[in-house]
Amino acid sequence: METRTLGRTGRRVGVVGFGAWQIGGSWGDVDEDTAMATLGAAVDAGVTFIDTADVYGDGRSERLVGRLLRERPGAGLTVATKMGRRADPHTADAYTADAFRAWNDRSRENLGVDTVDLVQLHCPPPEVYDREAVFDALDAMVDEGRLAAYGVSVETCDEALAALRRPGVATIQIILNCFRQKPLDAVLPAAAAAGVGIIVRVPLASGLLSGKYDESTSFAVDDHRTFNRDGSAFDVGETFAGVPFQVGVAAAREVAALTPGHASTAQLALRWILDQAGVSVVIPGARSPEQARGNVAAAELSPLDDATSTSIREVYDERIRPLVHARW
Repeated sequence: METRTLGRTGRRVGVVGFGAWQIGGSWGDVDEDTAMATLGAAVDAGVTFIDTADVYGDGRSERLVGRLLRERPGAGLTVATKMGRRADPHTADAYTADAFRAWNDRSRENLGVDTVDLVQLHCPPPEVYDREAVFDALDAMVDEGRLAAYGVSVETCDEALAALRRPGVATIQIILNCFRQKPLDAVLPAAAAAGVGIIVRVPLASGLLSGKYDESTSFAVDDHRTFNRDGSAFDVGETFAGVPFQVGVAAAREVAALTPGHASTAQLALRWILDQAGVSVVIPGARSPEQARGNVAAAELSPLDDATSTSIREVYDERIRPLVHARW
């Protein structure tokens, strides 16, 4: 697999990674054997970057990734986790050095490591970016060997640009896909100029860009695609990239029509992301070994031709832009 430098971490990672939210929770049930088989399939296919968080399944995702690390000690994996969403209430005042160390202790235990490769603040309140003490605490944790590098996972482009002003930030994780193109305008160029890595999440708009859903598709009650459509659990932009389901299904049909016969619509959508200058790694999730292998195969596709890229932009401009561009 092609590799790229993960921003200021200096690490080289495969361009298609693995997002471990799905094996943790909030996507319907995935039993442990299936989760481990899915992780194993991803690594066997060439994945070297895995992204998780301390709140995915209340630590379940981290523990599964920790088991993988024990079972594949020579796989050359880079593991990123996140912290901050365990705070209740989730306010800027909760982002303290003591809280960071407590959350980090739990993540290190779950993962079975002394030093976490990359720790990201998990979509913190916007006020956090203005607090020197937050970033002083993160710098101290790097000095202590608790983490090798730190970054931020953001909801909005403005938050990403604020994070870029912090010299210790190694990576920014942001939603980018055919239905969320605003980061192309300013965030990706600014990150590239600063040498900051871009980790792309929600690349398939919660499955819309798989091209497999229709207006009648339903999801389990414990799946965020059921319970978070109105944003009642967390930012609605994390579910279907903030696009109303019916609109997204119709737009996805237009994207699917652009898919070459040797690829899937999901692979087309992932390839589109990999073609964007400044992207370090994309982290699609998977619930089965077949999905994991299919995601990785996107890296083998040739870059999209200009006509296809233009058509994807037209779908976005006509159907999606009025609904999401100004919001995030």
